[in-house]
Amino acid sequence: MHIGQAIRKRMHELGKSVVCFSRELPCSRANVYLIFEKSTIDTELLMRISILLDYDFFALYSKEMKDRKR
Repeated sequence: MHIGQAIRKRMHELGKSVVCFSRELPCSRANVYLIFEKSTIDTELLMRISILLDYDFFALYSKEMKDRKR
């Protein structure tokens, strides 16, 4: 799983632009593009993103953990 790609996908599903998302986060557009490149992310930042995008990104990590145990 690549968290940055998952965030980008969800943002596009909601029809949010990078500009809009960066204002809500708040951070620069450049930082949003850096987030898209991340394979890992700080939990506080992930919580804020989860709330903004109305999606439980932590569930992706839980699923991956369960899949790895198999």
